[in-house]
Amino acid sequence: MKTKKFVEDLNNKSASELAQELVAAKKELFNLRFQNATNQLDNTARIKEVRKNIARIQTVITQKEKANA
Repeated sequence: MKTKKFVEDLNNKSASELAQELVAAKKELFNLRFQNATNQLDNTARIKEVRKNIARIQTVITQKEKANA
């Protein structure tokens, strides 16, 4: 159920807010990968979760672009 709520929140955001959200998620993914490479990451499942969130954000951005076209 968390993913449905996350997608609903994304749908309510503007294009600029989505872009900011995407940048933040990519930064988080970079940091997680860095921690994983240096063996400092405890929860490796978080990498997969963030990657899926990035895909969800990009999907919503594409849907909004197609709706406006």
